[in-house]
Amino acid sequence: MAKGFVVNAHRTDPYKAFKFRVVWDGRVVMGVSKVSALKRTTEVVTHRDGGDNSTDHKSPGRTSYEGVTMERGITHDHEFEAWANKVHSPAGDPAMDLVGYKKNLVLEVLNERGHVAMRYALYNCWVSEFTALPDLDANANAVAIESIKIEMEGWERDVDTKEPDEAGAVPAAG
Repeated sequence: MAKGFVVNAHRTDPYKAFKFRVVWDGRVVMGVSKVSALKRTTEVVTHRDGGDNSTDHKSPGRTSYEGVTMERGITHDHEFEAWANKVHSPAGDPAMDLVGYKKNLVLEVLNERGHVAMRYALYNCWVSEFTALPDLDANANAVAIESIKIEMEGWERDVDTKEPDEAGAVPAAG
């Protein structure tokens, strides 16, 4: 039977979806609790040959990358808002940061012990939506969540990130 793990051949269950971190500008972004799926779609170009009109031929067309939404509980860290303001500032169009509004991000998937198991690079990302405050409700029992929607020009898995040795030392927090 095929195994999904080589270094940790004893492992039978896949990685969990709740252990991850987002890195931008070389540091982990505080408190991100949810990241939507990485998804790309390639359009299908259909064509027919003149002598074979009863059969469609298909080939790949343009590929697009869906935006990713990141959520986190509201704190005094203003990184989401500062990045969103590079695209649209309350000061108007002259305040748009044409040089710094795009950045590359890294999304790391961790195993249960905190080892980096997978790493994805997200290219030329920028904020298309920013939610500063959720609906406020005095009767709710919930954390206030802020969110950003990030548009990107592509992503790829870092194939140099190898399967961690789960018998190894637990990584330092950070």
